[in-house]
Amino acid sequence: MSDISLTVNGRQVRATVEDRTLLVHFLREHQGLTGTHVGCDTSQCGACVVHVDGKAMKSCSMLAAQVSGSTIVTIEGIANGADLHPVQAAFKEHHGLQCGFCTPGMIMTATDMIARHPEGLDEATVRVELEGNICRCTGYHNIVKAILAASQAMSKASKPKAKKAA
Repeated sequence: MSDISLTVNGRQVRATVEDRTLLVHFLREHQGLTGTHVGCDTSQCGACVVHVDGKAMKSCSMLAAQVSGSTIVTIEGIANGADLHPVQAAFKEHHGLQCGFCTPGMIMTATDMIARHPEGLDEATVRVELEGNICRCTGYHNIVKAILAASQAMSKASKPKAKKAA
């Protein structure tokens, strides 16, 4: 058994877990955060992506004990209250989901991707960076469209506004 302490979606969490407990199972079963999905159990589909210390990681391939001391953000932690995160809003607006099973992992991957490319993204980069996320329902067209729209909106929002001449 391992005693762990971490921050999950801004909340300090302490727990004792079996050494073999995967982070995905800790989040779902111990924290009730079921937005992080278990898809393939082989680290290939990306349905389980969360942010660990600010980086997108597949939580099915990490032990909960490995992340003790870390900050974890799940899909439940990215919205600002009732206001959707810009990536969530873009997925909704551009129909970037069908059944929704892969969507939390796609969104968590996208938020990390956009953070690493604050100057903006192009379609080729988005498609390459989504290779670790599998969607069985779509042709990825609307997912890519949503990520590009969110990237554009977020890069505009982060640019300083020009000062007016007096």
